[in-house]
Amino acid sequence: MSDRKLVDFWFDPACPWAWITSRWIHEVAALRPIDVRWHIMSLAVLNEDKDIPDDYRERVKQTLGAVRVVAAAADKYGEEVLGGLYTEIGRRFHDEGRERDRDTIAEALTAAGLDPALVAAHDSDEYDEAIRRSHNEGIDLVGQEVGTPVIAVEGAAFFGPVVSPIPRGEAAARLWDGVLLVAGTDGFFELKRSRTRDPIFT
Repeated sequence: MSDRKLVDFWFDPACPWAWITSRWIHEVAALRPIDVRWHIMSLAVLNEDKDIPDDYRERVKQTLGAVRVVAAAADKYGEEVLGGLYTEIGRRFHDEGRERDRDTIAEALTAAGLDPALVAAHDSDEYDEAIRRSHNEGIDLVGQEVGTPVIAVEGAAFFGPVVSPIPRGEAAARLWDGVLLVAGTDGFFELKRSRTRDPIFT
């Protein structure tokens, strides 16, 4: 019987903190027996009913286009393409600081080996129901007072970890071991401190 763990990871490609966590989980996958399954969540959906400043509400509305394109790719090819597409979008959005527009997303689709015409979903609500369904599957595991990413493994689900810079190598593996330990502890809910640095993607 395999001792490999299936890890479900919910992300919005616009979130810099989720991007860091996703690169961390790639580091973990090289050192621990895990397989990652990627899912969509949405900052726009997460914040639609929250009392947030108008300028932030407008910013999160702008994140929906990329999520829609990712949902279109999942519909056409299956969720197994999401990890590769997320890597290509995230690299351009976060590491390279590119414009978060249709051209950049179409380029990411091509780099991931997917149909660049899927970028048409950017301005369509065709996949909004699927986005909401996937988002709710993740958020229902952890509750409403969290953000992206959400990770679930072996019956334990949690928001985060939120960390900067990206843990690498054995440091990434040790963090994984610790996160699994606390997340799997009955009755454990929260461990938090204020963020004192911006996202660091290196």
